[in-house]
Parts: sequence; C-alpha cells; structure tokens
Amino acid sequence: MRTTQSMPHITDYGHGISAIDSGFGRPLLDAIHLVVEGARAALVDTGTNASLPLVLEALAAKGLAPEQVDYVMLTHIHLDHAGGAGALMRALPNARLTVHPRGARHMADPARLVAGTVAVYGEAEARRMYGEILPVPADRILETPEGARLHLGGRELDFLDTPGHARHHACIRDSRSGHLFAGDMFGLSYRELDVGGRQFVFPSTTPVQFDPAAMHASIDRLLALRPEAIYITHYGQLRDVPRLGADLHRLVDAHVDAALRHGGAGAGRHAGIKSALAEILLAEARRQGWRMASDALLELMAVDLELNAQGLCAWLDGGA
Repeated sequence: MRTTQSMPHITDYGHGISAIDSGFGRPLLDAIHLVVEGARAALVDTGTNASLPLVLEALAAKGLAPEQVDYVMLTHIHLDHAGGAGALMRALPNARLTVHPRGARHMADPARLVAGTVAVYGEAEARRMYGEILPVPADRILETPEGARLHLGGRELDFLDTPGHARHHACIRDSRSGHLFAGDMFGLSYRELDVGGRQFVFPSTTPVQFDPAAMHASIDRLLALRPEAIYITHYGQLRDVPRLGADLHRLVDAHVDAALRHGGAGAGRHAGIKSALAEILLAEARRQGWRMASDALLELMAVDLELNAQGLCAWLDGGA
C-alpha cells in the first residue's frame, strides 16, 4: 500500500484499486474507491457534493478523463456513500449509476431519502453535511440485484445482496483481485487506531434498518468468499479478514446484548444504550491494545456511538 505523493488524498492498493479520501468529516473517514482497468474506470460510492472536485482531481492524477468512467457503483444509499451521486453523474457523461433495486427509486427522486436524513440529524445539520441532494435521471440508473454482473474492460464485477446494515446494501466482488467492496457491511475501521499495522473493526448499526441476523449472515457470506482484502468506506483496505470477521461477529452480538439490556429503560433507553456502547468500545481498546487515550477515543467515535445507539433503538422498535 502506498499514498500517492502528489495527491495525498489517494491511496493505491494494487490491482488498479485506490481509495480517494472524500473529504467528508475528517481525513481518512470516508473513502471513495476507484477501480481502473486499462482505459476504463469505475467508482465505488461517491461521498457528498463537496467530494466532486476531489474525485475529478484524482481521475486527472491517474490520467483519466471523466468520459472514461463507465460506472458509479453504490454499495447503499446512505448519504455519506451516495449524497454526491447526482452531482457526480452530471460530471461523468458516460457513466451509469448502479444501485440495489431497493434504492434505485430514491436516487431518481431523493425526497424520502432526504427526509430520512433530516429525521436523524435535523434539517440544519443535514443541509450543512450534505447540501442539496440532486436526482439522477432514471435512464442512467442500473439496478444491480443479487447475481448482477458488470464488465469493466476485461474485469468482471459481481453484485451480492447483503442486508444487515441496510436492506438496500450490496457488496461487489472484483474478479481480477478476488477482493470485495463492502461499504458498511464489514464495519468501521479507522487508521488512527492501527497498531503496528494491525487493523480493527467495529460494527455500524446506524438507523434505521439494522438487522442482526441478516448482518451475521451477510458477514458469513463475505467470509465464505475468502477474499485477501475487503474495502470499506470507513476506511480503505482491510486484510487479515478472518480475524476481523470473527471480531465483527462478536461485537455485533455485544451491541445486540447492550440494546436488549437497556430496551426497557423508557425515556433513558437511548442514553443507556449509548453508555453501554461506549463501554464496549473501551473494552475493545483494552483487548486490542489501542494506544489512543480513552477521552480521545470516545471523541473520535462519538458520531458512530450516537448513530449506533439510534440504530439499535430503531431495531428495538421494529425497524423501518
């Protein structure tokens, strides 16, 4: 793995795969993955509208024109992954947007998607984070259900239906490398916490469609493919996949247990669950030997703990 010196927000992993830092939130929080095969390219996820100039700059750094991008492939339609799709598609004249069938209509008409985001963050914060969500013309949207296959040059990209984080979540297997693009389905892993190159993973149970049984099944499905590497949006390439998968299973169960223990807490339910998740995080820090101080760790993961707690509350209430 190396970081391109002239473009510090690009990390190259080999096999024509790179991560572009979308600029969302903080450095190394939100990755857009670029796949290059010969003179053709595809992007996995889009970041937000503000990510557009970074993507175009990254393409130029790779010697690619916008016209050479054939696909913009969404793992799912949460706005840190898909909020910039409308703007990006306007800049990539030959690209088609691929999306799980459950998400396609929301990319053509994002009103309900925006409303759901406002419900989580509030209107002012949602607009600050994501700006105006632009629709994608329906004739440029390609639904990619289970078993769909696309060709990028001589490279095959296979789509897997992988619910658990969201019912509109897909993962993508790259035939050339055997690697997987997993969006949020293989959790969160921030490079600030790596110790001697050893990576970690933490679940993402964000609202509103967390389903623990489906998440376990989807994780097992990814593990059964035995990829040498998995690419996640938060952040980048993961190796040592079997160990991380076992950790993820264990931590999903811990999240569910925390939710069930505090599920009857009434008005204090959310606070109780969030406090329990912080305890899980700090226990994992001790288990993994992370070097970041506890206060700094809780600050780093504050948004994730809040969203995970919200998602667990929604699951207890029957989801959406």
